[in-house]
Amino acid sequence: MNQIVKIGLFLSYKWGKTTFERLVEDQNIEIKFVCLRGDEDTEEFQSDLKRQQIPFYKYKNINTYEFIKKIKNHGCDIFVSFGFNQIFKKEVLQINPSRFINCHPGKLPFYRGRNVLNWCLINDEKELGITVHFIDEGIDTGDIILQHMFPITDDDEYETLLNKTYEKSPELILEAIAMICCHKDMTVIKQNDIHPLGFYCGAREKGDEIIDWNQTSREVFNFIRAISKPGPMAQSFINGKEIRINKTKIIPNAPTYKGIPGQIIGVTLNGFAVKTKDSTLEIVDYEFNGKVKTGDRLKSF
Repeated sequence: MNQIVKIGLFLSYKWGKTTFERLVEDQNIEIKFVCLRGDEDTEEFQSDLKRQQIPFYKYKNINTYEFIKKIKNHGCDIFVSFGFNQIFKKEVLQINPSRFINCHPGKLPFYRGRNVLNWCLINDEKELGITVHFIDEGIDTGDIILQHMFPITDDDEYETLLNKTYEKSPELILEAIAMICCHKDMTVIKQNDIHPLGFYCGAREKGDEIIDWNQTSREVFNFIRAISKPGPMAQSFINGKEIRINKTKIIPNAPTYKGIPGQIIGVTLNGFAVKTKDSTLEIVDYEFNGKVKTGDRLKSF
């Protein structure tokens, strides 16, 4: 890009910190304002913005006339959203209809919505999709500008996918900005052309972290790594006492005898082994205020 591009940012500080830092470093970009999520503690970041003389806002409703008037006055070329939690309505999008973009850590149109990285692991996906798309009035339904895939292995868990998203997203956003500014006739992909329905992931709530031991070892393994730290960790109960499980290991050639799902079938060097629907799974990182014994049962209550 040979021109200075004026950017308005709608940002989750948790998700967008590295993106903000990368955009600030770029000599061809000028950040005109940052709109922060209202549900995050951003006092330290706000102090940084003040030092850099970058205007910032926290609005409960970005679709009000008052806010629309404010951001119009910044004269932005492009508006970028990353991890922001409000829906952009028609009145806001009309400021610059072809210049509102969003970076989404999911393979659209199949991973729209919330807690996408968790669902990606739960569904045993072999790749993580990060998508930059135009914003419309739907939820992650706008035309795709670009989409890159990154492999997922059994060594990945929630934290590694978070870090991959933080690392890879800034370059995708910069690439999309360059495409918009330098290629008037760029080709975009309509999500309906990929699939007419796609898939929406709902937000995970309290209680969704409880393990179903009637699932296969592979399914339980995926579930536990999907909500491992810094997530809430998967939860079960031994004699009514809570146990939180952070990490498991698939046991090679584990026996497939019939048994009671959730029963502890042995204590191992690194933890203990639990019967699942089809075999057994080793628990290697957990939090429990008590002693785990062979024969104990892990239950959902």
